[in-house]
Parts: sequence; C-alpha cells; structure tokens
Amino acid sequence: MTRSPRVVALGGGHGLAASLSALRQVTDQLTAVVTVADNGGSSGRLRTELGVLPPGDLRMALAALCRDDEWGRTWADVLQHRFRSDGALHDHAVGNLLIVALWELLGEAVDGLDWVARLLGAQGRVLPMSSVPLDITARVLGLDPLHPEAISEIRGQTEVATTNGHVVDVALDPADPPACPEALVAVAEADWVVVGPGSWFTSVIPNLLVPALCRGLEQTSARRVLTLNLGEQIGETDGFSPETHLEVLAAHAPELRIDVVLADQDHVPDPESLRRTASSLGAELVVADIADDQRQLHHDPAKLAKIYREIFQ
Repeated sequence: MTRSPRVVALGGGHGLAASLSALRQVTDQLTAVVTVADNGGSSGRLRTELGVLPPGDLRMALAALCRDDEWGRTWADVLQHRFRSDGALHDHAVGNLLIVALWELLGEAVDGLDWVARLLGAQGRVLPMSSVPLDITARVLGLDPLHPEAISEIRGQTEVATTNGHVVDVALDPADPPACPEALVAVAEADWVVVGPGSWFTSVIPNLLVPALCRGLEQTSARRVLTLNLGEQIGETDGFSPETHLEVLAAHAPELRIDVVLADQDHVPDPESLRRTASSLGAELVVADIADDQRQLHHDPAKLAKIYREIFQ
C-alpha cells in the first residue's frame, strides 16, 4: 500500500481552513503552518492582555481538522463558539481561551496546540509560523485623498486588511522573527507544500517573510502548489488580477519557485496571460472548478480535494 503524501499547508483564516478541510480528505499526514500576526478581536485582546501568540487563526485551523464524527464535530463547535454578553467576555471564542490556558499551563506553544489537537481528534498538526507574536506593517499608496501619490505606512493586520489605500508591500515587525522549529522540520520532510488561498497580504505572504521559513520553502525537495483566491479582496487587493497576485508574491519572495499554480475556471479572465506569469515562477497552471456554488468567493473543500488529489498523483 502506498503511503499518503506528507503535506504542509501555509496561511491563515478562512482560506487556510478551506484548504485544510480539503487536504484532510487527501492525506493523513498533514501539517498546518499558521500566520501569527492577528491584532484584532478576541485574539488581539488576549495578545495585548497576556502577551501570547494570537490564537484565532490557530483555532480555526484546529477546528478545520476536527475528526468527522460526533466527538470531533461537537468539539469543533465548542472551539468556534463565541460568548455574547455586555461584559468583558463578549466575543471571546472558547477555543482561544482553551489554547491560551494550555499555553499558560504548559509554557510551550506547540505543546499546547498538540494537546488541543488530541482533545479534538484532529486529523493533522497545527503549528505557528513563528514562536513570537508579530505585527504586519504595510506601505500604502493613496491613503491621504489630498495626496494620492503619497505613500504612508500603517501597522497591524486588521489595519492592513481594511485599508482604503492601495497596499504596495508588507513587512513583519520584528523583521527577523524566529521560525517555529517544528514547522521547519515539517517543510523539510514534506512531499507537497500548499500556499494559499487566503488574505494575500495578511495571511499568505507573511509566512514568506519569516527568513528561516522562507529559506526552508526555497530549499525543500517538496513540490509547491500555490492556490489562488477567487477574486480581489476589498481593502487588501482591490483591482488585483490573478497575475497581480503572483507578481506581488514573487516580489516578496523572489527566490521561491512554484511548481503548480491552481486557479478557479470562472475567475481567470485571461488564461494565457496567467499561464505566462505562472511560467515565470517555474509553475504549471492548473485551471479547474474549485469554487463553492453556494457561497460567493469561497473555495469548495470537496472540489479542492479532488483537484489536490489529481495534482499530487
């Protein structure tokens, strides 16, 4: 019997959750490497108050990997449940509190996440991209309507994701954060690495800005799949074509080669243009039906799983 491929998926938020929901149908050797720069909502409050990694994207990845039975589905619901009140607990996600409690008890981020994964019967491992909380900074064009050609700097994942300006590029603060050692091992041992989909500047590209992690992605013998979003994202990537997404990623990680670019068939205005841009990164273009028919601009995990399976084979 052939073994399942070892797959590492990078990103954060809903994009990574969709990718993990698909990949868990394809392999039983799955690791998520998750962006840790969130500064908003429950995660931001816990980060500010306790000085911990923001747990929200890690929680979403764990929920996506919950075992597909009554136990797993119940715990996934518990993890994602948010309190509603007029007090300090309002909008805190139960999973965020559970993860942070284990971090305080065990004193180690990866150990805490592994314990939550065991509780959930998670079908895979979830790791932070770095062992320290990070901030995203961005250079933004046209933020001041009186000076549309001026470039301003903004700070914070939430601020970058909702800016009214045009994001030129992003960076991390600190600029040289330590990569999670377990994430480096997973990338080195992988057969396939999947990057995206997700918020391009705040979930996808940040993984490539951790120097040791980016070097690991450049040097791994794994083949690399880049899954494109289904369109532009208000605030972050207004006016971006599929080609622009690739060009921006290449500008942030110029030495990173991609083997396969995966795009949805209804969101590629000019397939030949995208094929040429993908080829400049060393990649073959695969165009397929991967969009959710019910939810606009969401990937369908079942359709994604089918295409990932074909690509991996």
